Amino acid sequence: MIDVLYFAWLRERIGTGRERIATEAATVSDLVDELRAIDERHAAAFADMASVRVALDQDLADFDAPLDGVREVAFFPPMTGG
Repeated sequence: MIDVLYFAWLRERIGTGRERIATEAATVSDLVDELRAIDERHAAAFADMASVRVALDQDLADFDAPLDGVREVAFFPPMTGG
């Protein structure tokens, strides 16, 4: 089981800020594929991956990062500064 967190417009599209997911995914990309298959809301949230960033256990990561030992995956839009 892994905790999946959604922030900003991802949370709005999916309809929740947190889910606990049973997954066999080896990488973040594999997890995204599983999430897209859940329903139309998840598919819409992950339709444009150029607009999504990920953190594993609160550390920024790439989508090819392994999930072995990860307890929390957070998805959020790119951050801007100013």
